[in-house]
Formats: sequence, C-alpha cells, structure tokens
Amino acid sequence: QVPLVESGGGSVQAGGSLRLSCVASFSFFGFNTMGWYRQAPGKQRELVAHFTGNRSTNYADSVKGRFTISRDNVKSTVYLQMNSLTPEDTAVYYCNKVPVPFRSWGQGTQVTVSS
Repeated sequence: QVPLVESGGGSVQAGGSLRLSCVASFSFFGFNTMGWYRQAPGKQRELVAHFTGNRSTNYADSVKGRFTISRDNVKSTVYLQMNSLTPEDTAVYYCNKVPVPFRSWGQGTQVTVSS
C-alpha cells in the first residue's frame, strides 16, 4: 500500500496558481520531515520544497518566492501552494519523506503550465 496520495494538479496558463495536497497514511506523520519533489519529462526527480528538522522550510532556487509548503498534522496532509507558475514548472509532483523517501512513491499529480 502506497502511503502517499497526491492531488490538486492541473493545466494552467503562465502566471497562474495551483495548490497541491498530499495525504499520508503512515504512522507518526507529525514526526517526519516531508517535502515535495517534481520530475519533468526527460529529467531527474528533484526536491523543490521541504521542511527541515527544526520545522523551518527550504526551497529550491527555481521556486523560491513563488512556492510555499505547509502541513496539517491533524489531517496528515502536506500542501504546496504554487504561484506565478511558468512553463518550466511543468512536471509530475510527488510528496515524500526527506531526506530518505519511502521506496514506494505515490502516483503523483501532473502540473502543466502553458505559455
């Protein structure tokens, strides 16, 4: 059973916004450092946003100032608010633990940004 289910993706025009959600179904979610990854066609999966050990946040340079990660431990859910989207943000987005992700990944959610 895959313990992570992502949703919220879609097709938007450049400059638009989307909010992704990831519902986790594993124990002690609140004690785990979570992050959002993405994989664009022909590219390796990259970590774009994550919480750190002291519950602060860290972002890849390419999304800094545009994306915001948040979480609701009561709902075992991680969110990614994405603003000012560009075509370079087109990818399948996944959530998982950081720094050592589960071997089994969720199905991801597709984000497509058109110019």
